[in-house]
Amino acid sequence: MRSIWKGAISFGLVTIPVKLYSATEQRDVRFHQVHRQDGGRIKYKRVCTVDGEEVPYSDIAKGYELPSGEIVVLTDEDFADLPLSTSRRIDVLQFVEAAEVDPIYFAKSYYLEPDAQGAKPYVLLRDALESSGQVAIVKIAIRQRESLATLRVREGVFVLETMLWPDEVRTPDFPFLDEDIEVRKQELSMATSLIESMEAEFDPAEHKDAYREALQAVIDAKVEGREVARPAEEAEEEPAADLLSALRASVEAAKKSRGEKNGKAASGKGTAEKKPAARKSSAKSGQKKEPAKSRTRKSA
Repeated sequence: MRSIWKGAISFGLVTIPVKLYSATEQRDVRFHQVHRQDGGRIKYKRVCTVDGEEVPYSDIAKGYELPSGEIVVLTDEDFADLPLSTSRRIDVLQFVEAAEVDPIYFAKSYYLEPDAQGAKPYVLLRDALESSGQVAIVKIAIRQRESLATLRVREGVFVLETMLWPDEVRTPDFPFLDEDIEVRKQELSMATSLIESMEAEFDPAEHKDAYREALQAVIDAKVEGREVARPAEEAEEEPAADLLSALRASVEAAKKSRGEKNGKAASGKGTAEKKPAARKSSAKSGQKKEPAKSRTRKSA
């Protein structure tokens, strides 16, 4: 991996020099726009809408559009004068329980690696944070973009998760929230049974991107000059007569699927036995597991 940022974690009077790496990557199949007839790459010119002339990179600035349609032009000099006190620091602001941070705030994940001279204080802070079961709330500036972030431990390494600011998270405003929707006790009970019948430990390796695999197969087939067979269309299921029937059918299907997955028929009790959770080493996660909370929305 290649580091994209260098700085230091500032924790009280302790400074820990670190390097920042992207922790994730998109595996989408990437395409170029090409000429259909000969495969030639399509190029674009940077043309000014006022004089119609092509503009070199050296003459391009950033423009902020006002409601009136007028443009405020900002140059590199304007950005250079802006204060970014955390431009080379990861300032630890506070420590909180991981469950207090709503995942909707998370934007992007990064790994932090210590420089040689910062290895010991890095490990010290890592172990202390992990044993506390908390995460650190920090502030960081990356590419002239200041963000809040959380600092947690994953597999013995600090993971920094940049966060959105509160005013960047939209408030849900949907008509059904104001409606008086009645949920019958039987329906709620059956929905709960469906959830219980589908409980399992999460293993990311069990899931795959079927679309990407199929798309890659099409590309490989074209490279090899083979014909591509179309997959058979799945038969459409008949809609259930009512919600309760649909839930009941879903529970039965989930039980049957779970039985086949475990290599045995579904038991008469209807739910497969849960496997005991494997004990994870303390270096794998610094977060405490919080008990799931269920909440039934009351009628307005």
